[in-house]
Amino acid sequence: MSKNNIRSVKASEIELKERVVAINRVAKVVKGGRRFSFAAIVVVGDGNGVVGYGLGKANEVTDAIAKGIDDAKKNLVKVPVYHSTVPHAMEGKYSGGFVLVKPAAPGTGVIAGGAMRAVLESAGIRDVLCKSKGSSNPHNVIKATFDALAKMRDPLAVAQQRGVNLQKVFNG
Repeated sequence: MSKNNIRSVKASEIELKERVVAINRVAKVVKGGRRFSFAAIVVVGDGNGVVGYGLGKANEVTDAIAKGIDDAKKNLVKVPVYHSTVPHAMEGKYSGGFVLVKPAAPGTGVIAGGAMRAVLESAGIRDVLCKSKGSSNPHNVIKATFDALAKMRDPLAVAQQRGVNLQKVFNG
């Protein structure tokens, strides 16, 4: 996530729903054959602007998912949600993954790919237009989406900082 992440949240205070984004089976070749292990990427969110992601690795799928959920609860952030959409357009970048997140009119729905969709729906964003450019690796897409959401500015905070009302922020 971003270096100046000041919007972290404690997991014990809220009710979170988890969502498995991807499960990857990896093999290690040992003397007796192949030993399989699993890595799970999990996104958790309360549907009201709080979302986090985690990676869990274990020899069993259920253990990997449980570890991913625990890791996701340690990485929760608060994202600005304005009328069930994002406040403004933003690009996010992580490694080879680039994402574009734009606000949408009510009733549009979440127009986004798999990994991005999980993050946005868990955050409680219901109307948004997104495009994933570059890497389609779920790790990079999730981290790029978090980068875009972390760079978003809350409209109320912007209005207070500028000393104007909320309508003037959006309408000029």
